[in-house]
Amino acid sequence: MPAPVNLCFPAAWVALALSAPALWADPAPLPSPSGPVVLTVTGEIAVANDGAAAVFDMDMLRALPATTIRTTTIWTTGKLDLTGVPLDALLARLGVEGGRLTATAINDYAVEIPVSDAVPGGPIIAYLENGAEMPRRKRGPLWIVYPYDDSPAYRTDVIYSRSIWQLDRIDVAR
Repeated sequence: MPAPVNLCFPAAWVALALSAPALWADPAPLPSPSGPVVLTVTGEIAVANDGAAAVFDMDMLRALPATTIRTTTIWTTGKLDLTGVPLDALLARLGVEGGRLTATAINDYAVEIPVSDAVPGGPIIAYLENGAEMPRRKRGPLWIVYPYDDSPAYRTDVIYSRSIWQLDRIDVAR
């Protein structure tokens, strides 16, 4: 005869019961932009605020976690302080779980970026260069930048090609 199973683990059952709603809860809603839209994210996202799209104005992007990368680039002279939303934080906020991104600029230039690039300490969507907003004539208003000086892996032609400026759209595909 098999040994009886002890189901009296009150602490474990309570912990499971308390964490279960968080596991199945919908992600927090995304507010609507109050200013001009600077970034539209479409495709395989779990959180949207404009039909099936997530649209952001600059204030909404600034409300997300931010980080500053101090790095040189192949397009500029000297070190830059680039501040913006970590790509992994933006994708997590939108419930992106994998696949690839098609990042598109204002002039319709597009690049593909694997979601696997979006790691802590990785690329950001920069909205400030040396503390100032970036005008369109100077790679703005948004620029995907990698911490080029942090690793030789970020100083390759492939990574440079993914560093799209004048970004205004991202489409997520599996």
